[in-house]
Amino acid sequence: MEENRVEESAEREFEQMLAALAVEDTQVALVHIEKALRLRDAPEWYSYLGFCIARQRGQHRKALELCQVSLDAEPENPAHYLNLGRVHLAKGDKPEALRVLREGMARGGSPELAQQLDRIGMRSTPVIRMLSRRNPINRYLGILLSRLGLR
Repeated sequence: MEENRVEESAEREFEQMLAALAVEDTQVALVHIEKALRLRDAPEWYSYLGFCIARQRGQHRKALELCQVSLDAEPENPAHYLNLGRVHLAKGDKPEALRVLREGMARGGSPELAQQLDRIGMRSTPVIRMLSRRNPINRYLGILLSRLGLR
C-alpha cells in the first residue's frame, strides 16, 4: 500500500514536470523531476533531469551523462533524443544538436523533435557557391540580401 502511494506521488511529480516543460519553465520542472527521482529512481527520466540542469545550472557534462543513461535504457524513445539535443543547444554545440535530433527523427521521430528542428532552422546556401561560407564576400552579400528581403 505504501509503495503504491510513493509510486503515484512520483508519477504525479513527473506529470507536473512535463507540464512545466510544456510552458518552458525549466526551473519549476527541475524541482518536480528532482522530487520524482527521489521517490523513484527511474533511468528513463534522467534525460529530463539532464535537460533541466543544463538549462538552470549550466552543468552540461553531467547533463550529457544523464541523457546517455536514458538513451541506453530506452534507445527508441524520441524524448531522450530531444532532451539530448536541447542539452547540446544549451551548451552551444548546434552541429551536434542537429545530429542528435536527426538521429531521433530517423528512429521514429515525434512532433516535438520536428518542431525543435524547425525552430533551429536550416542554413541557406552561400550566395556565391564557389566561395566558402565564411568568406567575407559571401557573408556580407548574404546579410545585405537578407535585409533587402531578396533572400
